[in-house]
Amino acid sequence: MPSSRREFLVRTGAAAAALSSWPAELLARTTRPASDERVRLAVVGGGFGASHHWHEHPGCVVTAVTDLEENRRQRLRRQYGCDDVYPSLEVMLEKASDRFDAVAVFTDAPSHVRHAVMCFDAGKHVVSACPAATTLEDAKTLVAAQQRTGLRYMMHESSWYRQECIAARELYRSGGLGRLIYSEFEYYHDGIGTRSDNRQRWGGEKSWRMGFPPMLYPTHSLGFLVGTTGERIVKVSCLGQRIGDDFPFDGENAYDNPFSNEMALGITDQGNICRFGVFWAMAAEGERGQWFGEKQACYMGSSSGQSQMTKPRHGRAAPWEVPRYWEGDRLPEAMRHPSGHGGSSVFLCHDFIEALLNDREPVIDLAESLAMTVPGIVAHQSALQGGKQLEVPRLGEKHG
Repeated sequence: MPSSRREFLVRTGAAAAALSSWPAELLARTTRPASDERVRLAVVGGGFGASHHWHEHPGCVVTAVTDLEENRRQRLRRQYGCDDVYPSLEVMLEKASDRFDAVAVFTDAPSHVRHAVMCFDAGKHVVSACPAATTLEDAKTLVAAQQRTGLRYMMHESSWYRQECIAARELYRSGGLGRLIYSEFEYYHDGIGTRSDNRQRWGGEKSWRMGFPPMLYPTHSLGFLVGTTGERIVKVSCLGQRIGDDFPFDGENAYDNPFSNEMALGITDQGNICRFGVFWAMAAEGERGQWFGEKQACYMGSSSGQSQMTKPRHGRAAPWEVPRYWEGDRLPEAMRHPSGHGGSSVFLCHDFIEALLNDREPVIDLAESLAMTVPGIVAHQSALQGGKQLEVPRLGEKHG
């Protein structure tokens, strides 16, 4: 991958097209390195971290696992067939650092940067659960650590490789969508952050999820934008909403967060409009995306029963037939099966392992990861200021 990362044509008119340098092998088919070398991976976090497919990639072997809880350590052991088990990330890095090349960090969101930096400092590449960071300061710390060490970083964001997003990306790259004039992306997860949800407590204490600001988890929405066109949100205005007596508002949560729902309106570096939101209190679930291009619009199906449709500018709407991309030769044979979060899990594992085997940046590298993360952090700041439009810094790219 070129050192200049993502190279885009400057838009000089409505019909100008953006070009990206995403590796062709991740958009077309898998490649194999010349040798039989395998990535030795350590996995941290036996909750969501135990639900992935690293062990199915022929170029990867899980050589160490860790979690703070015994039952989760055993879950990791069973999932990945790995008997090298440690009681914490700190102990694993101290005692087994010579046994792995990279670390998959699936810990609590506020700790992602701290844990990623620990791994960088130990000389390990990092793939991290989303979000990449929860504050601008942490995002800058992550950039500094990655630049200091020169190691690879990837955020494990599922929306990028949902089958609908792959289809929209390929339609855009082929010119069939045209300029993405307007887009709408939403993530609904009713009950997150509430007092009654059993995920809000850990060991009898409040967990990091208790009252977590919705816009600090924007990546399931923004993955549909950044993962389709490569656009960056450069300005954002956001409104927040307080819903329900079960949500611990303001000083009741560690974030002084007054909002259970947040919706933002952003302007991209290509002059387009994107509406993106995250809701913890709503009669809906899952992710939803709508892409409105000059030539065609695409509507993603949703849990509410909304049909999956496509509508050409001059023509009638019709069902949007999205391929099951995991069935083709884009993945190693053992990974050609349905997987979590809309078929994305196998693609995410493949992206990271192939990047290390082929000595290049992951498709979802640090710049892409922060392009899906930082606008949400700024959007929450906007909501706290009553919707004031704020500038969004571009972090992790060549100039920033």
